[in-house]
Amino acid sequence: MIESKNNIKSIVKACKIINVIAYEKKLISLSELSNYLNIAKSTLHGILSTLVNIGYLEQEQATGKYRLGVQLFELGSQIANNWDEKTIAKPYMVELANMTDETIHLAMLSNGEVLYVDKQEGNASIRIVTAPGVKLPAHCTGVGKVLLAYSKEDVVKGILERFGLEKHTSQTITNKERLQEELLKIRKQGYGYDNQEYLDGLRCISTPIFDSNGNIQFALSISGPVSKMGKEKIKEYLPLLLRASTEISMKFGYRK
Repeated sequence: MIESKNNIKSIVKACKIINVIAYEKKLISLSELSNYLNIAKSTLHGILSTLVNIGYLEQEQATGKYRLGVQLFELGSQIANNWDEKTIAKPYMVELANMTDETIHLAMLSNGEVLYVDKQEGNASIRIVTAPGVKLPAHCTGVGKVLLAYSKEDVVKGILERFGLEKHTSQTITNKERLQEELLKIRKQGYGYDNQEYLDGLRCISTPIFDSNGNIQFALSISGPVSKMGKEKIKEYLPLLLRASTEISMKFGYRK
């Protein structure tokens, strides 16, 4: 929560109360809240009563402890209905494109293939033949390998059995054991590469985006020509990409 001299203190305290109750994931008493927040019980009591009256909190009669109210659930549902994935991710994609001048992709798995959901081109990026709605193989794209790496084993097995490991360039991984090693490496390090595996001259780095249940939802990537995407550039771009995908995941409700 951002602290500012312009903040209204009572509203800040109310928000802190809601946050504590939300993340503790249990009924919580007035005394516990006072200890957590270092706020006097007399001050807390009035704020809690107000939050209960407007439906943001509920108080259990038997214990006097507090939980989140139905009104917050209804508000959260409205936010979820009004914010689609592209709307949430788009500002981050624009920022990444502006910072790197490369092409940014948002992708998901759809019936075993990579479906490109959105694309943002930088000012100096080369034209990459992808667009929202295009599907490509999962095993030889940066976003595809990240999506596979965080999918369940039976899902990955089914995709490989159905689509195989078609060779697109001399760099394409066409051996199942080698691909499994690659997916394990991606999970361990938290990001993946496409080193000219689908298209000669094209390199890509990709990171996962998770939903509120911790499941892989999308992959975000930066793609560019090998001539520009060398080791130093990848080292420069990776923290930017990791930060963006982490913040998007958090917007989806993901918590580590």
